[in-house]
Amino acid sequence: MNNIEQLTINTIRVLSAEGIQKANSGHPGLPLGAAPMAYTLWARQMKHNPNNPEWVDRDRFVLSAGHGSMLLYSLLHLFGYGLSIEDLKNFRQFGSKTPGHPEYGHTRGVEVTTGPLGQGISTAVGMAMAESYLAAHFNRPGYDIVNHYTYVLVGDGCLMEGISSEAASLAGTLELGKLIVLYDSNNISIEGNTDIAFRENVGKRFEAFGWQVLTVEDGNNIEDINKAIEEAKKENKKPTLIEIKTQIGYGVPAKQGKASAHGEPLGEENITAMKEFLGWNFKEEFHVPDEVKKHMNDLREKGKKEEEAWNELYNKYKEEYPELAKEWEKWHSKELQLDLLNDKELWNINGSMATRQASGKIINRLSKLIPNLIGGSADLAPSTKTYMNDREDFSAENRKGSNLHFGVREHAMAAIINGIALHGGLIVYGATFFVFSDYMKGSMRLSALMNLPVIYVLTHDSIGVGEDGPTHQPIEHLAALRSIPNFTVFRPADGKETAAAWYSALTNTGPTALVLTRQNLSDLGNDGKEALKGAYILKDEENPDVILMATGSEVSLILEAANVLKEKGIKARVVSMPSWEIFEKQDEEYKNKVLPKNITKRVAVEAASSFGWHKYVGLDGRIISIDTFGASGPGNILFKHFGFTVENIVATVEDML
Repeated sequence: MNNIEQLTINTIRVLSAEGIQKANSGHPGLPLGAAPMAYTLWARQMKHNPNNPEWVDRDRFVLSAGHGSMLLYSLLHLFGYGLSIEDLKNFRQFGSKTPGHPEYGHTRGVEVTTGPLGQGISTAVGMAMAESYLAAHFNRPGYDIVNHYTYVLVGDGCLMEGISSEAASLAGTLELGKLIVLYDSNNISIEGNTDIAFRENVGKRFEAFGWQVLTVEDGNNIEDINKAIEEAKKENKKPTLIEIKTQIGYGVPAKQGKASAHGEPLGEENITAMKEFLGWNFKEEFHVPDEVKKHMNDLREKGKKEEEAWNELYNKYKEEYPELAKEWEKWHSKELQLDLLNDKELWNINGSMATRQASGKIINRLSKLIPNLIGGSADLAPSTKTYMNDREDFSAENRKGSNLHFGVREHAMAAIINGIALHGGLIVYGATFFVFSDYMKGSMRLSALMNLPVIYVLTHDSIGVGEDGPTHQPIEHLAALRSIPNFTVFRPADGKETAAAWYSALTNTGPTALVLTRQNLSDLGNDGKEALKGAYILKDEENPDVILMATGSEVSLILEAANVLKEKGIKARVVSMPSWEIFEKQDEEYKNKVLPKNITKRVAVEAASSFGWHKYVGLDGRIISIDTFGASGPGNILFKHFGFTVENIVATVEDML
C-alpha cells in the first residue's frame, strides 16, 4: 500500500466519524474497521463509473450491514457520485441525502435499501442470478456485454439472520461464481462479543453451502485483500466468501475492539485521539486533502474509460447482432411494450375455476408475449400454478431457464426477486401459499419502500384451503399486506378479474400481491376490465336499499344473496372490490358513484379479518368476516360453519334493515 492509499483510507475513516459525531447518532465501528476493504474494492477491483451510476454493466455493491451507511456515503462523496461535504454534514438529518440507512432511489449510487440485517446479501443473490441469466441470453463470442460482479459487505449480524443462510444456500446450489461477499469479521455485535450467541465456524458453514471461502487475517492489509478478491474472481463455479478479520472502531484507543464502538458517536475526545493515532494532521473538520482529491479524480477517469470501452463494444454488437440489440433495449425499457389491454386471448378466461388456475393459464399466455418474464415458487409451483410450460429451468447447468426454483425458502425468495428487479432487464414474480407471506413480510416491505415492480403470487387464500387446517389458512394476512404503504393487493373474484390482476401488476411501478383461491369460483360473466379501477358495480338496482361488497371468493356469494334479497323486496347493489389501493386512487366522483355516501346500509363479506373494512361499511354497516383462526375440514363445510353463506348474508341484511 502506498501513502496516498493509506491517506485515502484514513480520509474515509475521519469523514465517517465526523459525520456521525455531528449527527450525534450513528454507527462508527464498521466504517473505521472496514474502510480498507471498502477502499480496496472500490478503487482497485470494482468496475463502476460515478458519472453514470445507471450504467448497465457496472459491478453492483451492496452494503448489507446498512447501519454502516456513513462508510458508503464517504465513498460516494470521494468517488464523485454527487454527495457533497454538506450532505455528509447533514447525516441522519430530515430531508438529507444521507439518511440513517442507505435508501435506493434516494441517494445516487445506492444500489439497494439496506438496514434490516441479512436483506442485502440475500438481495445480492438475486442480482447475481439476473446477471448470469442475461449473460446467457445476450452474450456472444467476443461480445460479453453482460459481464459484471455483485459485491457485498456483510457483518456478523447479517450472517446470524436466517434469511442470509437461505439465500447463501441457494447461491451455492446455483454456482453463482460472480457473487463475492466481503465479511467484516470483528466478533462484536451490539450486546458484546459474538461468543455469547454466535460461535459457529462461518467459513465451514459457507463451504457446506458450496461456496469458496478465503481468509484475510489483517483487515488493514489491502494487498492481501486485493489478492483475495482477485482469487475470488478466478473461481467461476462457486460464489466466494472472503472473511476479513478486522477490529471494530479501529484507530480509537478507548473503543477499538469493543461493543461501545458499534452504535454510538465516538465523542470529540475520542475523535481527537483517533486522528492522533492515524497521523491525521488536518485541523479543519470534514477535510479532504488535495492529494486525495487528485487520486480520486484519477480513479474516476478509470471508471469513465471502462464504460466508454463497453459502449464501443455494444455499438459493434448492435452492428453484428441487430435483433439481439433491439431485444436488449426492449428488455431494459421501463415500460411494458405490449398492448395487453386489448389482447383478446389474455382476457379470454371463461368458466368456473380457481383463480390460481386462471393465473396459471395467464402466466403461460404471458410467457409467450413477454420474453423477459422470469419467476418461480418456493417449492410449490404445482400448487401455485406458476410454472411456465414453454420455458426451461434456471440452474447451475442451465442459465437460460426462466423457471426459478427457490426451494423451501420464502423469505430469501422475496429478497431475491427484489434483487432481480433492482438489477434491471427482467420482469419477475415469486409464488407461495398466502399464509407464508408471514415469512416474507420484511422483504415485501422493502419491495414497497424501494418501489420495485415485483409480483407476488399468493395462493390458497382463505379458510377455503380446508383440510390443511388453521396453520395454512390465512386470516389476518390481507389486512397486514394492505397496511403496507405503496403496496398493491389484488384479490380477484374470477378468471377475468385474475387477468385484470395480472395486467395491473405488470403495469404497476411498485409491488403487487395477487391473492388467489385454491377452490373453484363461478364466472361472473363480465369482461373483468372494470376491476382495473379497484372496485366496481357488478350488479345494480335503482335506488338500492343496501350495498353488498366483497373480494375474491365471496363476490359470487353476495351476487347470489342479492338475487334472494330481490325476491324479498330488498334492492341490493353488488360491488366487487378486488383492490382497495387501486380504488383509493380513483377520483372522488367515481368513488362516490360506486359507494354513495347517502347509502349507509352496507355489508362487507370477506373470509379474512374484518380489520380495515370499517372504512367502507361505516358506523351503520356490518362485516361478515373471520376474526378467529380457522379449522381443519373440507372448505365448503368451513365456509358454512363460519357464516359465509347466502343465508347468513341475507339474514344480516334483514337484521340491519
